[in-house]
Amino acid sequence: MKVLIVEDEAKTGDYLRKGLTENGFVVDLVRNGVDGLHLAATGDYAVIVLDVMLPGMDGWSVLRELRKARDTPVIFLTARDEVEDRVRGLELGADDYLVKPFAFSELLARLRTLLRRGRNTQAEAALSSADLELDPVRRRVARGATRIDLTAKEFALLYLLMRRQGEVLSRTFIAEQVWDMNFDSDTNVVEVAIRRLRAKMDDPFDRKLLHTVRGMGYVLEERE
Repeated sequence: MKVLIVEDEAKTGDYLRKGLTENGFVVDLVRNGVDGLHLAATGDYAVIVLDVMLPGMDGWSVLRELRKARDTPVIFLTARDEVEDRVRGLELGADDYLVKPFAFSELLARLRTLLRRGRNTQAEAALSSADLELDPVRRRVARGATRIDLTAKEFALLYLLMRRQGEVLSRTFIAEQVWDMNFDSDTNVVEVAIRRLRAKMDDPFDRKLLHTVRGMGYVLEERE
């Protein structure tokens, strides 16, 4: 599940990215309003965390322009705690408003509440392939009646594969989407993650769903 953070305070932005990544989200982080609006308007995000006081374009303006084209859930995260500021944010189309300083656990709970509301149904819908099911909101994976416990990265990897099932995904694409990193041909992080994921959700079962396409990448699909 992909989240956009628009936050100019380096410490806060890095803290949010680390915390959300550890909880299985794929995170993009930008530090000014212009880049934030561009990504928000063109990217496929489940939710956006938006600061108000930003260089280039403030959060009010970002949201005002975004609402002309997109209905992506937005939560304001800002030090502006006056009632008028909260009212203004909500009237512009924000879905929630959290004042700094904040507890990360509360932000995480609010993000998950927004996702459960169903405004972004494509990002929230349960995914399935044969007897494999993934619930992105409850963060549950199962094959038939068997629950499968995954780490945050394994969950993010499987979520990507299931959203793009039937497509062969390259190692470069997977590294960029799941680890937010430029692919280094000398690293085997993707292969290791695929191997661990396969050991949990494929190897114990007769029907194999995760396949290697030699020289190209990986694909999740049901085959005869």
